[in-house]
Amino acid sequence: MIERHWNADVLAYIFGLIFIVVGIAGFIPNPLVSDTGVFQVNGAHNLIHIVTGILFVAGAYFGASVWTIRAIAVLYTIVAIVGFAMPGNMLLGAVAMNLADRWLHAAFAAVLLLVGFVTPAHEPMRQAHQ
Repeated sequence: MIERHWNADVLAYIFGLIFIVVGIAGFIPNPLVSDTGVFQVNGAHNLIHIVTGILFVAGAYFGASVWTIRAIAVLYTIVAIVGFAMPGNMLLGAVAMNLADRWLHAAFAAVLLLVGFVTPAHEPMRQAHQ
């Protein structure tokens, strides 16, 4: 069981680092993640990516990876549903997103739901990074 939690920690760190890098990259003009990129983002969207990344890393650091992954999975599921339901390229009037973003959010939500809810909820008490 500890091995599974260790894997959840590693995944949370990986997800966190990816989100932080993508959030920072969104502030730098590039063809993939930018206001004119394949994945359309703006400052608000970039900040959300950075905060999400920080939450993943913090969850792993404090030994709450499974719960962090689950919470973010639920949030991204809601974001995906709302994203597809709302017309235009702005989520809630503040976060830029296009069809590629919508599908990426849906795919990421599915992966997180699978990862988060396949891992057991009980995490043994342990010290953070002994």
